[in-house]
Amino acid sequence: MALAALGYTGDDPGKLAARVHKAMEALAASRPTAVNLFWALDRMGGLLASFRHGDCRRIREALEAEAAAVFDEDLAACRAMGDHGAGLVPEGARILTHCNAGALATAGYGTALGVIRSAHRQGKVSMVWVDETRPVLQGARLTAWEMVREGIPATLVTDSMAGALMAAGKVDLAVVGADRIAANGDVANKIGTYTVAVLARRHGIPFVVAAPLSTIDSGIHSGEEIPIEERDPAEVTGYGGQTWAPEGVGVFNPAFDVTPAELVTAIVTEKGVMKPPYDAGIKSLAGSR
Repeated sequence: MALAALGYTGDDPGKLAARVHKAMEALAASRPTAVNLFWALDRMGGLLASFRHGDCRRIREALEAEAAAVFDEDLAACRAMGDHGAGLVPEGARILTHCNAGALATAGYGTALGVIRSAHRQGKVSMVWVDETRPVLQGARLTAWEMVREGIPATLVTDSMAGALMAAGKVDLAVVGADRIAANGDVANKIGTYTVAVLARRHGIPFVVAAPLSTIDSGIHSGEEIPIEERDPAEVTGYGGQTWAPEGVGVFNPAFDVTPAELVTAIVTEKGVMKPPYDAGIKSLAGSR
């Protein structure tokens, strides 16, 4: 939204606002499951609305400054989450993570990967098992890259290997991010997260969610109310221009799933660590945003 404003060089506030609103609508349509996106859009939109009459230069400067503030706050929140969450990581931990919740998915440092980064800095991490995260492979393309770049020991596995690793006693902790958390603690995250949570419960492994307060949607009582984005079937039938599924086969491609609160060992936010039952903790923390 700030870039949309900066891209308008005219002096008509109405035209500038229309350009920014168009960018806002495009962003809102891109990610219906991720509530913190809407939190940020509302924040920027509210600022724009406060300039009912004003020159375009001031509006551009204000939107740019607010975007920078959101960036700085998010980075600080991720670092705080990392430090809070590191307290849950045992010595010599072998951590399984799913999708990408790192510096590339945030303003920097990351949520789930922020916990891993902080724990690694404390010398606690012996291995990170990186689920490749089908069908778009965020784990293989992004998380693995971040781990290699940071010098954190990591091993890439397919999603279907997680259960075998747990059964073999090779996972001590599962840490994931979240796109939306309901008032009761149900968590929406990348498809396949629910599977990891069920497997972790079966094998007595802590399942930890790291997410900023902006991810909590107090207006939604449970995960059943969270909208789940469905994506292009081509993501499942092939990849990178190659198709391996037969033409005409039906495809179901939800981008997210919901993990019930009962499977979540702890929720790490920038304000601290919540343990079950989550209702009261979420109500208290959400009010402090």
